[in-house]
Amino acid sequence: MTIKERYLLSSATLKKLKTMPTKIIFNIVAFLFASFISYSQVNPENIDIVRDKFGVPHIFGKTDKETAFGLAWAHSEDNFKTIQETFLPAVSKLGSYKGKEGVVLDYLVQLLRCRNVAENQYKNLSKQVVAVIEGYVEGINAFAKAHPEEVLVKKTFPISVIDYLTGYNMVIHFFSDSGDILNKLINNKIKTIDGLNGAKEAQRSIGSNGFAISNKKTTDGKTYLNVNTHQPLEGPFSWYEAHMVSEEGWNMLGALFPGSPFPLIGSNEHLGWTHTYNYPDLIDVYQLEMHPKKKNKYKYDGEWLTLEKSKAKLKIKTFLGIKFPIKKKTYWCKYGPVIKNKSGYFSFHSNALSNISSIDQWYQMNKSDNFSSFKKAVSMVSIPRFNIVYADREDNIFYMSAGRIPIRKGNYKWDQLLPGNTSKTKTKGYHPIENLPQLLNPQHGYIFNTNNSPFNCTYPNENLKEQAYDSTIGYREKENNRSVRFMEIIEKYDKLNYKDFLKIKYDAQYPDSLIAPFQLNGVFNLDPNAYPELKELIEIIQKWDRKGNIDNPSAAYWRVYYEKLTKRVKKEGLYHSDNIDEKIIVETLKETKEYFIKHFNSFKIRLGEYQKHTRGDIELPICGLEDMIAAMHTAPFKNGKARSVSGESYIMLVRYSDKKVELETILPYGESNHSDSKHYTDQMDAYVNQKRKTMTLNKKKIYESAIKIYHPNGQRKHK
Repeated sequence: MTIKERYLLSSATLKKLKTMPTKIIFNIVAFLFASFISYSQVNPENIDIVRDKFGVPHIFGKTDKETAFGLAWAHSEDNFKTIQETFLPAVSKLGSYKGKEGVVLDYLVQLLRCRNVAENQYKNLSKQVVAVIEGYVEGINAFAKAHPEEVLVKKTFPISVIDYLTGYNMVIHFFSDSGDILNKLINNKIKTIDGLNGAKEAQRSIGSNGFAISNKKTTDGKTYLNVNTHQPLEGPFSWYEAHMVSEEGWNMLGALFPGSPFPLIGSNEHLGWTHTYNYPDLIDVYQLEMHPKKKNKYKYDGEWLTLEKSKAKLKIKTFLGIKFPIKKKTYWCKYGPVIKNKSGYFSFHSNALSNISSIDQWYQMNKSDNFSSFKKAVSMVSIPRFNIVYADREDNIFYMSAGRIPIRKGNYKWDQLLPGNTSKTKTKGYHPIENLPQLLNPQHGYIFNTNNSPFNCTYPNENLKEQAYDSTIGYREKENNRSVRFMEIIEKYDKLNYKDFLKIKYDAQYPDSLIAPFQLNGVFNLDPNAYPELKELIEIIQKWDRKGNIDNPSAAYWRVYYEKLTKRVKKEGLYHSDNIDEKIIVETLKETKEYFIKHFNSFKIRLGEYQKHTRGDIELPICGLEDMIAAMHTAPFKNGKARSVSGESYIMLVRYSDKKVELETILPYGESNHSDSKHYTDQMDAYVNQKRKTMTLNKKKIYESAIKIYHPNGQRKHK
């Protein structure tokens, strides 16, 4: 459809508005405006995509909008499939592509009213970030038009800005614990108010490290920043590296997820930051009081109200490839979406039910040029969660446990299931930045976070005090092996050099006493002579030096034992127990022995023989274990071996001085998701050997060393 045709369609629709309520009129106008402007033309000739020898795209545009267009094109060249999978639920088409697995997300987008949020909140975004989104959407549509053979579901494109923001809102739900709550509600895992358990449990950290070192603690007088999230190595939440440059003051190198119009972590020429997952109490869960006789009536402030009812319109692909239309009822109440299970009717309230503004905050963080402007961006408090670890060229280092956290008042147990019959339990507003834990420039010259408590982020006597913050924020983090190990290491240094910094970043050793949700140190207290058939294995584990290097003679056995023990204690309901019976330990050791006899017929297996980093036909030994600073999580591979699936993902190490920014980065595999590309695996060897590639923000150097320079329309540009 041409712009003119869209304009005529918009005009015809607008003639009907006189008979409609004001709210509906506004939403239609916002939608039509967003749909129209997302097709305003960017000239690809104004955009250069400059690929370096590793295939990293450096995008140069005159405007931020043009640069976003270029990113959409470049990323689509490398991984259009995954980008599409992030958008398909927004237009109810993932079920048409993936069947039952996909239709669940299509349904959730409608259950959670993600499109309503996009239409209602679009007007609150800054015109600058709207322009960026427009450019990105136009770039995606241009690529789809130029490469119809890569489109997963016919008639998906063109998408609109509202389509894009609908999908974005769904992603924000994933970051806001909505998925966890929905899983528990749908599967009847939350007990009623009369039951013993609350709605929310303490969560265990899932990974990511960030630390910043002030120049007062470095021997070369530079400020160091470690950007080191622990993400899945592949899929919709794996990192893609890109460099965004425009004549409007954008010069940001970093990492982004498929579908993001700019980096979410990284560095510009002034400053940089990383995120780690945090665990404040983001969601309130309610049990509704339903009318004993009248269907779909619930009590609220003494009145019986009717649940809002609608139908999710879905399509699902069967095993024969036929797509069947289906409809599923959805319900809504004063708190939010309603889920009915065997125990009753429940609802929850999340910031994501009215939030797309985090995209604006991340963009403003990208454009910040000093700590003051960065703090102004962060003060939007729109990002649903995440710790921030920050450093800059002026030697500021900063930590903040951020989140869009409800302000809760009243004598309720906010961490448990709440009564859903009163407006008193419905929160209004979110904590401003001054209410959240944050620390700037501690005297001892370092800050860190490893998903541990926000009240342990620097030298002990400079740490924030938990009692100074609202208890209903509900921070659930404790210490983990990485935080304990980091504190052990950093205390050894009065000052450190860059090699010391690398040694800490790549540390693959546990503290002496291991931390887990359950007590797992019992195996170290066993008497090997009491179990002759297990003596050799017990001694191997007990002699373990707690390291996870590839040549380690004990780490593979520990990994298998730990995974089997975790599975067993979960099954026995002992996952949070401080006392694991010796019988369970011994039985798990027997299973571990049987595993290695079956698959390796040996007790002389090094970690690198068991644990591999793989892609295509490449198989490399890799170090690291779960919850080490250099963490690695694995899944079954073949012949009894395991392969890396998450942990050390995008790594960026930065050194700031008043004259320059020095950057080193690495990805687990490469820039491309196409197996026939040389950039599919070209960073793997450096990655497993703990090396990095040198990067630059300097335009002249980038062009001089470029392997390929072209416009987003595919036309080559001579160097």
